[in-house]
Amino acid sequence: MDLSGKSALVTGGSRGIGRAICRRLAEAGAAVAVNYHETEPGDLVREIEAAGGRALAVRADVSIKAEVEAMVAAVVAGFGGLDILVNNAGICPFHGFLDMPEELWDRVQAVNLKGTFLCSQAAARVMVEQGRGGRIIAISSISALVGGAMQTHYTPTKAGDHSLMQSLAIVLGPHGITCNSVMPGTIATDINREDLSDPAKRASVEGRIPVGRLGEPDDIAGPVVFLASEAARYVNGAGLLVDGGLFVNLQ
Repeated sequence: MDLSGKSALVTGGSRGIGRAICRRLAEAGAAVAVNYHETEPGDLVREIEAAGGRALAVRADVSIKAEVEAMVAAVVAGFGGLDILVNNAGICPFHGFLDMPEELWDRVQAVNLKGTFLCSQAAARVMVEQGRGGRIIAISSISALVGGAMQTHYTPTKAGDHSLMQSLAIVLGPHGITCNSVMPGTIATDINREDLSDPAKRASVEGRIPVGRLGEPDDIAGPVVFLASEAARYVNGAGLLVDGGLFVNLQ
């Protein structure tokens, strides 16, 4: 899974799953642009460069078209092109349904789904113009397949991300651009730290996972590198569930 000579953009790359993806893409040889909104990833950029890789930090709110277009332009200017886009940026502020503010609903849709649309569109235009194919990957979720009482704003966006990749697989496949989604299960990150702070709840979740533990960000990074590589050149429109067996453990 050698990505030497490729350039990649990872949205929400400064923390959690995105940070692990940036590291693994760089280890595979790709030049990596780390998108961030609030947490500047200077330490990650320095870490990648210290290991002999190429990296740059690009700030953008993925829900704002002008910022997305400027971000993609900065990546092309910095690396000479764009071959891999990983749509990882996402938020999930847990909230009940009956009293959910409309503004919260709108913000989650804007970041999680509209952001994937805007970034994919901007990146695809570059990839089509380059004429050498490419990879677009969305970090969806097991929540695309199941509901969540405190996630009624979040689960539709993750189902939408997967559905968008399926449609783009049809649109962009003729250009040599494959589009797939990765569906993480319960991964220990900042997004669910508070929710899993209750030892009883954490133990309950772990007890349902056949491999016996919560996922780690690096568990998602490996499958992303696979989908970005030539090893996955014939994988298009797929959804890869990476959950330690949680989804199938219904007994």
